[in-house]
Amino acid sequence: MQHLEEQIAHLTRTVDELSAVVAAQQDEIDHLTRRVQMLMQREAERQQEGTGGVVFGDERPPHY
Repeated sequence: MQHLEEQIAHLTRTVDELSAVVAAQQDEIDHLTRRVQMLMQREAERQQEGTGGVVFGDERPPHY
């Protein structure tokens, strides 16, 4: 009987740890999903404005 109680306690702790990991992963997924949506919206706005190109800080503009 004691062996079963120890095993249940171990399994309960493992389930709690896994639950915490899954919750942290879901938070990260939610955060990344929001960032991707924001980037997609920003890119859609650039395409509507006709400025969809990537601008590099050290790159000369095309008219030089």
